[in-house]
Amino acid sequence: METVHTHIISTPVGALTIVADGHVINMLTFVEGKQASHAPLPDVVLQCADEMNAYFLGSVKSFTFPIAQPGTDFQQSVWQKLRAIPYGQTISYMQLAKKISNPGSIRAVGTTNGRNRIAIVVPCHRVIGSNGSLTGYAGGIWRKKWLLEHEIRHKYGSLQLF
Repeated sequence: METVHTHIISTPVGALTIVADGHVINMLTFVEGKQASHAPLPDVVLQCADEMNAYFLGSVKSFTFPIAQPGTDFQQSVWQKLRAIPYGQTISYMQLAKKISNPGSIRAVGTTNGRNRIAIVVPCHRVIGSNGSLTGYAGGIWRKKWLLEHEIRHKYGSLQLF
Protein backbone atom coordinates (compact mmCIF):
# COMPACT_ATOMS: atom_id res chain seq x y z
CA MET A 1 0.00 0.00 0.00
CA GLU A 2 1.36 3.38 -1.01
CA THR A 3 2.02 6.03 1.62
CA VAL A 4 -0.29 9.03 1.65
CA HIS A 5 1.46 12.34 2.33
CA THR A 6 -0.42 15.31 3.76
CA HIS A 7 1.03 18.79 3.95
CA ILE A 8 -0.69 21.99 5.04
CA ILE A 9 0.29 25.45 3.86
CA SER A 10 -0.99 28.82 5.04
CA THR A 11 -2.60 31.02 2.43
CA PRO A 12 -4.40 34.37 2.50
CA VAL A 13 -7.69 32.41 2.38
CA GLY A 14 -6.88 29.87 5.08
CA ALA A 15 -5.10 26.56 5.41
CA LEU A 16 -4.71 24.63 2.16
CA THR A 17 -4.26 20.89 2.56
CA ILE A 18 -2.16 19.02 -0.01
CA VAL A 19 -2.65 15.24 -0.19
CA ALA A 20 -0.52 13.07 -2.46
CA ASP A 21 0.66 9.58 -3.02
CA GLY A 22 4.35 9.60 -3.84
CA HIS A 23 3.81 10.66 -7.46
CA VAL A 24 0.76 12.89 -7.96
CA ILE A 25 -1.38 15.36 -6.05
CA ASN A 26 -4.68 13.67 -5.25
CA MET A 27 -6.31 16.45 -3.23
CA LEU A 28 -5.84 20.16 -2.70
CA THR A 29 -8.58 21.52 -0.47
CA PHE A 30 -9.50 24.05 2.15
CA VAL A 31 -10.09 21.33 4.73
CA GLU A 32 -9.59 22.32 8.33
CA GLY A 33 -8.44 19.83 10.93
CA LYS A 34 -6.27 17.57 8.75
CA GLN A 35 -3.03 16.41 10.28
CA ALA A 36 0.21 16.94 8.37
CA SER A 37 2.44 13.97 7.59
CA HIS A 38 5.55 13.60 9.65
CA ALA A 39 7.42 11.56 7.05
CA PRO A 40 9.71 13.29 4.58
CA LEU A 41 7.64 14.82 1.79
CA PRO A 42 8.02 13.65 -1.80
CA ASP A 43 9.15 16.11 -4.45
CA VAL A 44 5.64 16.41 -5.91
CA VAL A 45 4.31 17.78 -2.60
CA LEU A 46 7.18 20.25 -2.29
CA GLN A 47 6.64 21.36 -5.90
CA CYS A 48 2.91 21.79 -5.28
CA ALA A 49 3.55 23.85 -2.12
CA ASP A 50 6.06 26.06 -3.96
CA GLU A 51 3.74 26.66 -6.91
CA MET A 52 0.75 27.34 -4.66
CA ASN A 53 2.74 29.86 -2.63
CA ALA A 54 3.82 31.54 -5.89
CA TYR A 55 0.19 31.56 -7.08
CA PHE A 56 -0.85 33.45 -3.96
CA LEU A 57 1.98 35.93 -4.56
CA GLY A 58 0.65 36.45 -8.09
CA SER A 59 3.71 35.10 -9.90
CA VAL A 60 2.31 31.71 -11.02
CA LYS A 61 -0.74 31.53 -13.25
CA SER A 62 -0.60 27.85 -14.25
CA PHE A 63 0.65 24.72 -12.56
CA THR A 64 3.09 22.03 -13.65
CA PHE A 65 2.81 19.35 -10.96
CA PRO A 66 0.89 16.16 -11.82
CA ILE A 67 -2.63 15.68 -10.48
CA ALA A 68 -5.13 12.82 -10.42
CA GLN A 69 -8.53 12.52 -8.84
CA PRO A 70 -11.00 9.67 -9.15
CA GLY A 71 -14.14 10.32 -11.13
CA THR A 72 -16.44 9.11 -13.89
CA ASP A 73 -15.70 9.83 -17.55
CA PHE A 74 -18.24 12.67 -17.35
CA GLN A 75 -16.55 14.18 -14.28
CA GLN A 76 -13.11 13.88 -15.87
CA SER A 77 -14.38 15.68 -19.00
CA VAL A 78 -15.77 18.54 -16.88
CA TRP A 79 -12.55 18.83 -14.87
CA GLN A 80 -10.51 18.82 -18.08
CA LYS A 81 -12.59 21.70 -19.47
CA LEU A 82 -12.22 23.58 -16.17
CA ARG A 83 -8.44 23.44 -16.57
CA ALA A 84 -8.83 25.15 -19.96
CA ILE A 85 -10.46 28.27 -18.45
CA PRO A 86 -7.77 30.95 -18.63
CA TYR A 87 -6.40 32.55 -15.48
CA GLY A 88 -8.43 35.60 -14.51
CA GLN A 89 -11.44 34.67 -16.66
CA THR A 90 -14.83 33.18 -15.83
CA ILE A 91 -17.48 31.18 -17.64
CA SER A 92 -21.00 30.18 -16.64
CA TYR A 93 -22.15 26.70 -15.74
CA MET A 94 -24.19 26.71 -18.97
CA GLN A 95 -21.13 27.65 -21.04
CA LEU A 96 -19.21 24.83 -19.35
CA ALA A 97 -22.01 22.35 -20.14
CA LYS A 98 -21.88 23.47 -23.79
CA LYS A 99 -18.09 23.03 -23.86
CA ILE A 100 -18.52 19.35 -23.04
CA SER A 101 -21.16 19.17 -25.83
CA ASN A 102 -23.95 18.47 -23.36
CA PRO A 103 -25.97 21.66 -22.69
CA GLY A 104 -28.62 19.65 -20.84
CA SER A 105 -26.10 18.63 -18.20
CA ILE A 106 -25.93 21.98 -16.40
CA ARG A 107 -26.96 20.49 -13.03
CA ALA A 108 -24.53 17.59 -13.39
CA VAL A 109 -21.79 20.10 -14.28
CA GLY A 110 -22.57 22.01 -11.08
CA THR A 111 -22.50 18.82 -9.02
CA THR A 112 -19.20 17.80 -10.61
CA ASN A 113 -17.71 21.19 -9.77
CA GLY A 114 -18.72 20.59 -6.16
CA ARG A 115 -16.95 17.22 -6.18
CA ASN A 116 -13.68 18.63 -7.45
CA ARG A 117 -10.97 17.68 -4.94
CA ILE A 118 -8.18 19.76 -6.47
CA ALA A 119 -9.02 23.40 -5.76
CA ILE A 120 -7.43 26.25 -7.72
CA VAL A 121 -5.52 23.93 -10.09
CA VAL A 122 -8.82 22.55 -11.41
CA PRO A 123 -10.31 26.04 -11.22
CA CYS A 124 -13.97 25.51 -10.38
CA HIS A 125 -13.83 28.96 -8.75
CA ARG A 126 -13.85 30.40 -12.30
CA VAL A 127 -17.39 29.14 -12.96
CA ILE A 128 -20.17 31.60 -12.18
CA GLY A 129 -23.92 31.85 -12.65
CA SER A 130 -25.34 32.79 -16.07
CA ASN A 131 -26.37 36.16 -14.62
CA GLY A 132 -22.77 36.85 -13.48
CA SER A 133 -23.43 35.99 -9.84
CA LEU A 134 -21.03 34.08 -7.64
CA THR A 135 -22.70 30.79 -6.89
CA GLY A 136 -21.65 27.54 -5.26
CA TYR A 137 -18.09 26.98 -4.15
CA ALA A 138 -17.11 24.19 -1.77
CA GLY A 139 -14.52 26.47 -0.16
CA GLY A 140 -17.12 29.18 0.47
CA ILE A 141 -18.32 32.06 -1.69
CA TRP A 142 -15.97 34.47 0.11
CA ARG A 143 -12.98 32.37 -1.05
CA LYS A 144 -14.31 32.21 -4.60
CA LYS A 145 -14.64 36.01 -4.63
CA TRP A 146 -11.13 36.42 -3.20
CA LEU A 147 -9.58 34.01 -5.73
CA LEU A 148 -11.28 35.68 -8.70
CA GLU A 149 -10.32 39.17 -7.56
CA HIS A 150 -6.75 37.98 -6.89
CA GLU A 151 -6.44 36.57 -10.42
CA ILE A 152 -7.96 39.63 -12.05
CA ARG A 153 -5.71 41.96 -10.03
CA HIS A 154 -2.60 40.04 -11.10
CA LYS A 155 -3.72 39.69 -14.70
CA TYR A 156 -5.08 43.17 -15.39
CA GLY A 157 -3.95 45.36 -12.51
CA SER A 158 -6.15 46.79 -9.80
CA LEU A 159 -9.81 46.07 -10.57
CA GLN A 160 -12.74 45.03 -8.43
CA LEU A 161 -15.47 42.93 -10.00
CA PHE A 162 -17.76 41.77 -7.24
